[in-house]
Amino acid sequence: MTRRQCTGEYKVKPIKKQVRTLLSYPYPARIPREVFVEQWIGISTDEFHRAKDADVKYMRNRHPLIDLGWSRADCIRYLTSLNLADTPKSSCLGCPFHGNAQWRHIRDTSPAEWADVVAFDAAIRQGNARANASGNRPLGEAFLHRSRVPLADAPIDHVTAAEWAALQQELGSDDDVAVLEEGVPDGCSPWACRGDAAALARDDFGLAT
Repeated sequence: MTRRQCTGEYKVKPIKKQVRTLLSYPYPARIPREVFVEQWIGISTDEFHRAKDADVKYMRNRHPLIDLGWSRADCIRYLTSLNLADTPKSSCLGCPFHGNAQWRHIRDTSPAEWADVVAFDAAIRQGNARANASGNRPLGEAFLHRSRVPLADAPIDHVTAAEWAALQQELGSDDDVAVLEEGVPDGCSPWACRGDAAALARDDFGLAT
């Protein structure tokens, strides 16, 4: 698998940049100690280990679901009471940790988004253009789907019983087959990547990488 950088590049950095803008202290202005934002992050008690303090002083994290003692099940019950039980897990549109169910949902409910992810999948096939130019070419081809075939051709539809049995034999366990169908169990946020990414480091801009 290639280096995972979507959390730092496409979530954390833009959020920190926007926070600085809202505070009227764009980089590289120094932010006074008493100036900060309070950021609420929706991590439930099931994932309390992901609840961390911000790595910059101008942001202070709060975790209201943990403060309430709410688990994922509590959240689902609350959403159900509001007739919002079908609220999907949060995730990026082109996340490689999607299962077949998520890919089907995009394809069947949003043709424009499906076209977008199919095009994105094709665009990453040979890796990052800038990295390639510097000599850091990928060892193989990159794909969004676990089958390592173009997303437009990937086997994302419901499998037959025979295919399911074959997948169990190939992947080794029911859990692996479930991940193939449903994706990884956790949702995704800028501070809780579905792929269990390692802790983020800070670059020269004070931004996560």
